[in-house]
Amino acid sequence: MIKLEKFLTLFIGIGAVAGAVMMWIDPTGATWGGEPLLEMLRAKMPWPDVFFKNFIPSGFALFAVNGITQLVAAYLLFKKHPLAQPAVLACGIILMLWIVLEWWVWGFNALSNIYFVLGLVEAIVAVVCLKKDAKQ
Repeated sequence: MIKLEKFLTLFIGIGAVAGAVMMWIDPTGATWGGEPLLEMLRAKMPWPDVFFKNFIPSGFALFAVNGITQLVAAYLLFKKHPLAQPAVLACGIILMLWIVLEWWVWGFNALSNIYFVLGLVEAIVAVVCLKKDAKQ
């Protein structure tokens, strides 16, 4: 189970960092098809003229919320730190909440659905490991 958690935290964390970098390199979204997504964000989110002129703030949010947290959880797993499982559980819940927000803004789509399932698996595996550790 720990190998699965390590894989998930690294996969999600590295993916979030890559997504953030993509948003910073092309904040308009033109090269990666994000222009319609930006308009949807502007229509649904508060303060569109402040936070959604481009994808730079969204990139920082993705980096902080799903990149750093997942990579810290991966680090804790590799170090076998006692807070590793609670961190992974928190990351799974955070990812699922992030995806619920995406569904609200953009509706259901394959990529968001896959990441919701990854967050769910992450949370379930962490709970199983926490219960197993509590029995020992």
